[in-house]
Amino acid sequence: MSFTKFSTLGRVGAAASAFLAPAVAFAQEAAAPAAEAAAAAPVPDKADTAFMFICTLLVFFMIMPGIALFYGGLVRTKNMLSVLMQCTVVAAAVMLIWVTYGYSFAFGGSTSAFWGGTAKMFLSGVTVDSTAATFSDGVAIPEFIFVMFQMTFAALTPALIVGAFAERIKFSAAVLFCILWVTFVYFPIAHMVWDANGLIFGWGALDFAGGTVVHINAGLAGLIGAIMVGKRTGFGKDMMAPHSMTLTLVGAAMLWFGWFGFNAGSNLEASGGAMLATVNTFVATAAAILSWCVVETFTRGKASLLGAVSGMIAGLVAITPAAGIAGPMGAIIMGLLVSPLCYFFVAVVKNKFGYDDTADVFGVHGVGGFFGALATGIFASSSLGGIGYAEGVTMGAQFWVQLKAVLVTIAWCGIGSFVLYKIVDLIVGLRVTVEAEREGLDLASHGEAAYHD
Repeated sequence: MSFTKFSTLGRVGAAASAFLAPAVAFAQEAAAPAAEAAAAAPVPDKADTAFMFICTLLVFFMIMPGIALFYGGLVRTKNMLSVLMQCTVVAAAVMLIWVTYGYSFAFGGSTSAFWGGTAKMFLSGVTVDSTAATFSDGVAIPEFIFVMFQMTFAALTPALIVGAFAERIKFSAAVLFCILWVTFVYFPIAHMVWDANGLIFGWGALDFAGGTVVHINAGLAGLIGAIMVGKRTGFGKDMMAPHSMTLTLVGAAMLWFGWFGFNAGSNLEASGGAMLATVNTFVATAAAILSWCVVETFTRGKASLLGAVSGMIAGLVAITPAAGIAGPMGAIIMGLLVSPLCYFFVAVVKNKFGYDDTADVFGVHGVGGFFGALATGIFASSSLGGIGYAEGVTMGAQFWVQLKAVLVTIAWCGIGSFVLYKIVDLIVGLRVTVEAEREGLDLASHGEAAYHD
């Protein structure tokens, strides 16, 4: 079964709405000769298929071992292995859930504004001959590669949440929560934002590669989890510095490398749009790294590697929704602006309110996601180097749509995550014992250690 042109545009986000008007006009002009020729079945393009295959593997590399090493280096030695296990098992569980019902719930073809239905459960109708359309008329990619590319997004997003409550959550609770969370929070938001029938897509919101679906979603769920699971024993008193900034940098570098698949692959074809996403992923991230270092130099007197790495992730998060929409100069400005904002939440807001977000998931992914989603509505403007708005849409109108999309995501994720944490707490309990926490989750939860003397 092939996707229609517009249902596939739902995947790359409503960013496509900025240039759909001329495409539709052209299609109407060509309607008569096309009717005479009869609609030919889309032909899978081998180059685009190979491109999407590589992008899918790059996003997988972000999970295994990228995010696992990034978070693992940020915790204490006695909890390194527990973070690796949580990221690994959560990703594996979501992959199976995705092909069982997740793909259908997100992209099953339902006309509902909130979920995709059950038509594609167990990948029903997905065969070696079914296709997903790209932006080029009559050209497609195999539906299987579309399924797998989306699967890596679904597997990565809950793994991002793990960093917020690391070092004190039960292994069973982390896995169960993530399974429930993707089912009731991630899949509906993905449908609303990226499917042609989705609520937020219908508003014309711009989210090229996941500012709302991935980063706001994961960041907010992480904040709620950090608060509900509670602070680590000894938080604010004991030394809880990252045990290996070396591994954290290695993991962050893997994330940046894999992020090119994340952003460029969201274009669904190897074209100029993918290359725009690629250059933006380079320059926004570079600008954010330098910006964070400057802020630290002025506030702390020294620029740290932890700060540079935090800036790296903040820049990647901010440019994600605008990757194929903003121009390179706009991307640089977004990178320069996001780091001071995230730094303020990490260094000031978190301390003021006293919540224990272990890896600053909310401060970087959540806040960076908020900023990126809203800034996309501004830097999409052709006057600022972006691809421009849909016909008749002004910057103010687009910004209002972006704000509505952010607010809906916050409401859905916030309420849903709170309820799901409560359910998990009732079923298995969220937190390990104080004794297990002091011993370390590596030994207490898994009976092995990441390191041996």
